[in-house]
Amino acid sequence: MTNLTHWSPFREMEDLQNRFSSIFGRSLGARRQDGDATGATIADWTPLVDISEDEKEFVIKAELPELRREDVSVKVEDGILTLSGERKLEQEEKGKKFHRVERVYGSFSRSFQLPEDTNPEKVSAEFKDGILQVHLVKNEKAQKKTIQVKVE
Repeated sequence: MTNLTHWSPFREMEDLQNRFSSIFGRSLGARRQDGDATGATIADWTPLVDISEDEKEFVIKAELPELRREDVSVKVEDGILTLSGERKLEQEEKGKKFHRVERVYGSFSRSFQLPEDTNPEKVSAEFKDGILQVHLVKNEKAQKKTIQVKVE
């Protein structure tokens, strides 16, 4: 007996990313420039995303706290959607010293293969309150249609 599973290109990409992360671990960047003795480091970061689907579209929501719209890029090229940007480390101000830096800073890039039933020309994005929402509209033929049956 065989179970059928709905194929999801997003799930495959996420599985692949998780495998690489578990093999290589998270890479740590350089120590803070002031040689902080607490061992604080700057690590690569990957924004968390949620991907949902309804009859009309896929929606990708990415958490991008403390970023501005100008710090974020959304590109579609050759069937690949790429979200990228950078969260910059706060500079110490006169009279203010950081004792611990645990939040992650630096550049990020996440790529997702567009599902075949989406139209790359109709990809749109909005950014509000630190959440980037990318809308991937499905082609009309992929959308389910209900046909009313007339009874005579």
